[in-house]
Amino acid sequence: MEFLAENEIIDRINELRKQKNAIIITHNYQLGEVQDIADFTGDSLELSIKAADTKADVIVFCGVKFMAETAFILSPEKTVLLPVMESGCPMADMANAEDLIKMKNDHPDALVVTYVNSSAEVKALTDVCVTSANALKIVSALPSDREIIFVPDKNLGGYIQKKTGRKMILWPGFCPTHMRITPKIILQKKQEYPDAKVMIHPESRLDVIDLADEVLSTGGMCRFAKQTDARKIIVATEIGLIYRLKKENPDKMFIPVTEQAVCPNMKMHRIENVLESLEKMRYRISVPEKIRIPAEKSIRKMLEMS
Repeated sequence: MEFLAENEIIDRINELRKQKNAIIITHNYQLGEVQDIADFTGDSLELSIKAADTKADVIVFCGVKFMAETAFILSPEKTVLLPVMESGCPMADMANAEDLIKMKNDHPDALVVTYVNSSAEVKALTDVCVTSANALKIVSALPSDREIIFVPDKNLGGYIQKKTGRKMILWPGFCPTHMRITPKIILQKKQEYPDAKVMIHPESRLDVIDLADEVLSTGGMCRFAKQTDARKIIVATEIGLIYRLKKENPDKMFIPVTEQAVCPNMKMHRIENVLESLEKMRYRISVPEKIRIPAEKSIRKMLEMS
């Protein structure tokens, strides 16, 4: 690609966005420069639903691969592009269809509840998907006499199990970024900022969640930040969210719990990648119909129950 100044890259992106009837959607953890060119910024499922509701022909998804897959599952008639093909999700990669089939065979009466941070193949073997925002509500509504297999996040599953008292078989997956957040780090920040509220993502460990004032998804954190009277908020999730929080609430202080709470895969996208993706229409993400249809069913079931 020829060298272009930032404003030239943005101008070219805007030209191509119009020319190709494309929308750019960006996860809350992306770099600020990518969030700034987005039509929508939000959490993964919220973005896929918004994209499905638009009249765009092309969805450029600045996130990780399972998110682009979910966008295609809900909008198979659209072209879905992932600007950086290597941007996968370590947690999603910890669960695979073959092992889930074995677990289902070992527990034939169990319902499979799957966090949306999972592959299309795993979603296709699922009874109902959940997000970090609606998992508590959905699990609470499931028949109490059924055992639950919760995939792939043992931390989110453990939190839901503790809140609901439901018996659950927890898949041993986790988010490496949230696992870097420890109780010691939270306690240090609380000592430094005693008047600050602490909001923690439920992908964190239970001993970390126990120290929260609020346990929230990234979308929930954005709403809470706007509504709270607190002027200082300690943010225990991936640090990319801080950019959006500051942008939307310039009068408040947002304190990253640790500079180590970084997802390197989420940081792969740059505006140059977005431009190249639109110019070359790459990398196209699709899901075979035999997987897409049952995967969509598990997502639609979640939307019905939310």
